[in-house]
Amino acid sequence: MPTPFNICLWFDHQAEDAAHFYTAIFKDSRLGRISRYGEAGKEIHGKPPGSVMTIEFELNGTHFTALNGGPLFQFNEAISLQVMCDSQAEVDHYWKHLSAGGPPEAQQCGWLKDRYGLSWQIVPKVLTEMMHDADHARSQRVMAAMMHMQKLDIAALQRAFDQP
Repeated sequence: MPTPFNICLWFDHQAEDAAHFYTAIFKDSRLGRISRYGEAGKEIHGKPPGSVMTIEFELNGTHFTALNGGPLFQFNEAISLQVMCDSQAEVDHYWKHLSAGGPPEAQQCGWLKDRYGLSWQIVPKVLTEMMHDADHARSQRVMAAMMHMQKLDIAALQRAFDQP
């Protein structure tokens, strides 16, 4: 069996807050172990002894580690986490909660940034089927409709797909 991937997210000092935020949004989630900074390496990491270094958490079966590594690195759009949704209700739920406190100007075509700067794609599963349809004209109409959306609207995408 292949070794599973674990995703490590680098935060300045918000790792524990972020883990609690994410696990409150995803129904099938849990918090895990916390490691703390000690005196060892303090001259390099500069963190107070006892402060959170890492916290493990799981979202829908995917394992994450959140690291308080300092302000040196920040998230950008080069990587995003995709949430594949079965219904508009799911799209609405994840969009509402993950975008809360994030920059509204960073919302386009199903993409958003959360309050920590992490990029997410909230994607209806049916969109991937529409985009891979053998009828190029249908998939292009869906693409054109999607380009004008922030949060994806399954009914509007379906109308574009079904257009004669």
